[in-house]
Amino acid sequence: MNLLHIDSSILGELSASRGLTRQIVERLRAQTPHLRVTYRDLAAEPLPHYSASSLATQDAAETARNAAALEEFMAADVLVIGAPLYNFSVPSQLKAWIDRIAIKGKTFRYSAHGPEGLAGNKRVIVVVARGGVYESGAGTEFGESYLKHLFGFLGVTDVSFVRAEGLNVSPEQRERSLAGARATLGALAVQTPALAA
Repeated sequence: MNLLHIDSSILGELSASRGLTRQIVERLRAQTPHLRVTYRDLAAEPLPHYSASSLATQDAAETARNAAALEEFMAADVLVIGAPLYNFSVPSQLKAWIDRIAIKGKTFRYSAHGPEGLAGNKRVIVVVARGGVYESGAGTEFGESYLKHLFGFLGVTDVSFVRAEGLNVSPEQRERSLAGARATLGALAVQTPALAA
């Protein structure tokens, strides 16, 4: 069983999403001793933004990094992704990774019936950290809705979100929110029977 752990926060050890992704991976590791974990820190080792040269595969080193990112994604049975909300959407570092995995003919294709995802049979757990509080489906939050649509487009329907929000409202709100997120993570670990296979 392969797990791909991705962090994208630029805040290092001050990051709420990094602490929470680390906790869920530790719980899943304890639950599944044979779990193989691959870790990618998109802030420490960012992929370059997608460009014409990326598409043309002109740079051999970039082409190899792109292929490695896609291979890691395709090999993963479970993904744990830290996705803080920056200016209403995901960090650009995470978007650069997404541009390496949303590949026509590899993770999706177009057919006579419209787009078809090719990367199903994965479990995705996304930790969303937000300074403010957003109502579900709010028109001003584009991170969670974007990721849900993206993974659905790629054929991945087993997507769970763990929210830590209002982190910048007050220290008390931050602690309440993190405690709630940790409780949700614990429930998700218990509810992942596929990892025991």
